[in-house]
Amino acid sequence: MRAPVPTQVQPSSPLQAGARCGDCPIRYRAVCAQCEGDELALLERMKFYRSFEAGQPIVWEGDRMDFVASVVSGVATLTRTLEDGRAQMVGLLLPSDFLGRPGRDTAAYNATAATGVVLCCIRRGPFDQLMQRIPHLAHRLLEMTLDELDAAREWMLLLGRKTAREKIASFIAIIARRQAALQKRRPAGRIVLELPLTREAMAAYLGLTIETVSRQMTALRRDGIIEIVGKRGVTLTDYARLIAESGGTGDDGATA
Repeated sequence: MRAPVPTQVQPSSPLQAGARCGDCPIRYRAVCAQCEGDELALLERMKFYRSFEAGQPIVWEGDRMDFVASVVSGVATLTRTLEDGRAQMVGLLLPSDFLGRPGRDTAAYNATAATGVVLCCIRRGPFDQLMQRIPHLAHRLLEMTLDELDAAREWMLLLGRKTAREKIASFIAIIARRQAALQKRRPAGRIVLELPLTREAMAAYLGLTIETVSRQMTALRRDGIIEIVGKRGVTLTDYARLIAESGGTGDDGATA
C-alpha cells in the first residue's frame, strides 16, 4: 500500500504541539465541542498535529489508519476508486469535519488535501477508549455522523435533480455557510470567500464538465450574483440571491 507522507506542523504555524484546545478555531464545532475542564485537558495531552500540502495524500483507501482527526484548516477531498482505476469524488472534508472511524482500522476512502490542510489527530485506540470514558464525546460524534447522512441525502437530490446553475450556486452556498459557522454567525448579505476546489475539481464533484462550470460561473457573474477575483476568489453580492439561484432553502448538502 502507498503510505501518505504527512509533515509535522512547522514552528511558524500557530498550531503548536502545546496549543490550547480552547483557542482552536474549530473548538465549538468539532467532535470535542462538548468537552470541558479535565476532559479538554486530557485531549490536549493526547492530540498532535499533522499538516499536508495541496495535492498530498492524507490516507489511501484500504490502508491501515491508526488515527482519527478533525480538520482544523483547509479542505480535503474524499474519493473512491473502482477496480478499473476510475475514481469518483464522493465528499469534501471542511474545517471541523471528522476523519476516520472509531473501531475500524482501515480507511474507506482516499483522502487528499485539496488545499493546505492541518489535522488535529488522536491515535485511534486511545480515542476508542475515550468514547467509553466520556459519553458526550460519542454523542457528539453520533450527531456529526447523522448530519453527514442528511447532507449526503441532500447531495443526492442536488446531483440528480438540480440544473448546472443550481449545482454551482449550491456548492458556493455550502462554502459560505461553513465559513460563517466557524465565525459563529449566520451567512447574510455580502460575503467574501475563497473556493477550495479548482474548476476541474468542482466539475468532478458536481457531475459536470469543466466547460459547464466555467460557463455557469461566468453567467452568475454576469447576472450580478457573484464577483470573481483571481482563480478562486468569489464575492457574493447578496447571500439571499445566491440561495434563490440554488433552488433550495440554504440547507442543500450542508453540514454547517
